[in-house]
Amino acid sequence: MTLRSVTSERSVHRPISTPSLAEPEGEVDVAIVGAGAAGIAAARFCRAAGASTAVLEARDRVGGRAVTVRLGGHAVDLGAHWLHAGGLNPLVRLGRERGEAIRRAPGQGHVVLDGRFGTRADREAHGRGFEAADRAFAAAARRDGDVSLAQALPPLGRWRAPIAATMALISGRPLAEVSAQDFPSDEFGDNYFIRGGYGAFLARLAAGLPVRLGCPVTAIDWSGPGVRLSTPRGTVRARAAVVTVPMPLLAGGAIRFAPGLPPGMAEALSGFLPGAYEHVVLQWPDAPFRGADRLAKIVTVRRSLGLLTWIEGAPIHYLELDYATALAASGRDRAARLARDFLAGVLGTHAIRNMRVLAVTDWLSDPLSRSSWSVVPPGRVAIRTEAAKPVADRIWFAGEATSRSLWGTVGGAWEEGERAAREVLAIVGRGEPERPGEARRPNSPPAGNDVSASAWRTNAREATSSGA
Repeated sequence: MTLRSVTSERSVHRPISTPSLAEPEGEVDVAIVGAGAAGIAAARFCRAAGASTAVLEARDRVGGRAVTVRLGGHAVDLGAHWLHAGGLNPLVRLGRERGEAIRRAPGQGHVVLDGRFGTRADREAHGRGFEAADRAFAAAARRDGDVSLAQALPPLGRWRAPIAATMALISGRPLAEVSAQDFPSDEFGDNYFIRGGYGAFLARLAAGLPVRLGCPVTAIDWSGPGVRLSTPRGTVRARAAVVTVPMPLLAGGAIRFAPGLPPGMAEALSGFLPGAYEHVVLQWPDAPFRGADRLAKIVTVRRSLGLLTWIEGAPIHYLELDYATALAASGRDRAARLARDFLAGVLGTHAIRNMRVLAVTDWLSDPLSRSSWSVVPPGRVAIRTEAAKPVADRIWFAGEATSRSLWGTVGGAWEEGERAAREVLAIVGRGEPERPGEARRPNSPPAGNDVSASAWRTNAREATSSGA
């Protein structure tokens, strides 16, 4: 990731968890491109089935768009932070089995309207607006023919602009550029956080895997039997490959395929739009909000932004930037100025006198991601399914972009990594493990989803926009 700060990720913002990794062989059953969530999941699945793997990662760390660093003396996620959809998310289940400290995201948050904290009536009106938008989006998704979320958004009075801003943050793009058939479903409620950071958790899951860091794949040759992957550190041969790099990189030709990919697959991979969800990370010891991990929706006449407050009870807060806002605030100084001007304008300069900007994320400009996640524009909803299809039973694509149920999430990427590995193993002749991952620990709680809610919108309905 590119960090818009005075220091680079390489120099100071290092991951707090660096697992011990094995050195992969040059000839394996399955080559895996990328050591993010999908790549780690695929490698663990293959290992459990007895298949040999080589994971080739361009970055000098594992985790992809999930990375936890230490800022201001605290563990801070600079990418994915939310474990969405607890009842569906395989990483919530796996975390519980491992005895990880997973906590449910609070349902109730804050609303700030033109400088004053909202009343209960304000919060309830905000919630009714979200319910109306949800119903309109669900109805649009059921209709024949696809429309954008902007076309489906109903009149909501004074709440229309703030709710549209939240929906744009959730979606990753302006609403006019998002298919109404590709919006988060009702199952996305019941959200969680993990103590010590999501990126650190993912790094722990990579421990012991055969991963070669600093090793970008530049070409995949599938002209003969199996596949050959070219890297600056030599060629890796495999019977099949699972490619988990973000869609904007594939669309931009970061990996050359020989022969070229079939037209339908090439069209699907290039059909996604890069989505953005960025953080301005604040250290703010006297922030005027109560309760850990609560969302605040801050509304003014000109702008509506979300703030995730008191993360793990620490004086760390995320000011959330949607795609359009992130582009307008491009550059660390501009983003920091936006944060200060916005919060001072709402709460007064005295309220931010002890506030510091620790970092600003920029996944859109990161050369190894070019996005926070992948977005489907109107009329292209089939591309997620198309991109998940194998190419000649030798190349599979997997990641959050190929997920139809948990797109845009680390859990969706994990699930897709396992899906691709399962399909590969069926072809290369390896048996499927009974259950990949760690054995369940005694006294670990059941998975289960006992909260009925709606997408990230569960929390947003009570307070504000939500994370990626």
